Amino acid sequence: MRSDDESGFLVRTIPAEDGLKLHVRDYAGNEAITGTRPPVFCLPGLTRNSRDFHQLAMLLSQDPAAPRRVITLDARGRGASEWDADKSRYNLVVEAQDVLTVCAALGIRQAIFIGTSRGGLVLHILAASRPDILKAVVLNDIGPVLERVGLADIRDYLNRGRKPDNWDEAVEILRENHGAAFTSLGDDDWQDMARAIYAFRGGKPVADYDPAIAAQMQALDLDAPIPDLWPQFQGFQDIPLMVIRGEHSKLLIVATVDEIATRHPGTAVKTAMGQGHAPILHLGDIPDAIRHFISGL
Repeated sequence: MRSDDESGFLVRTIPAEDGLKLHVRDYAGNEAITGTRPPVFCLPGLTRNSRDFHQLAMLLSQDPAAPRRVITLDARGRGASEWDADKSRYNLVVEAQDVLTVCAALGIRQAIFIGTSRGGLVLHILAASRPDILKAVVLNDIGPVLERVGLADIRDYLNRGRKPDNWDEAVEILRENHGAAFTSLGDDDWQDMARAIYAFRGGKPVADYDPAIAAQMQALDLDAPIPDLWPQFQGFQDIPLMVIRGEHSKLLIVATVDEIATRHPGTAVKTAMGQGHAPILHLGDIPDAIRHFISGL
């Protein structure tokens, strides 16, 4: 992660409806300038956190032509947000309500939302329940259909027991798990990924989330039918939509992206070349594609 990973934003702690403390990074910028544009609100994946979006948030909040306020959230049980004593509350409905609570606390009536993986599933819930808060949506390697093989990959790497003793081992583990899918990443990119995923505690890197979240995924029965979210997807119908797909993704396949574009004409589609699930959004030409998508909003 770049040396300025701990600068460029305000840290906010916002209580959820049940009192659990949620950690928020607020890349507020100059409010006199950014206040005229809808903010960008970023939601990370299953076991990920707001650090995933730091470089993208800096690019968008400090854009010389059209800077925007950017909010990045650690969902409950991830990053610096509190772990939930009631593990059943690690679910999409509760996490969607947490997003609404944060928006209310920050005075955000409408935002451009970027949802990576599980964050995009949360956006499907919001599309069905509160579409008015969605100015536009970017789905990062996620859609209404989840492929069994992609879910199995996530379950399998969460099941692998090797733990790093130092940062070099953390990078090595990530390369072992994801190197075949993320062929475009350089050495610095792998270092960035490690420092986004792991926190340094007790003298070594540790995965920065409540283990109960991974346990839910590890217990997933992939022989059972996997329900789709096409009914919830209908809530995006009148909302500008962009879908980013990793070239090597197994969770979001081309056929699903094609069906999204058919059901939602005008969908902006971007392939993250040399990346798998889920694409790192500050790499390559992805920031320019996102800037272009949100430029008129």
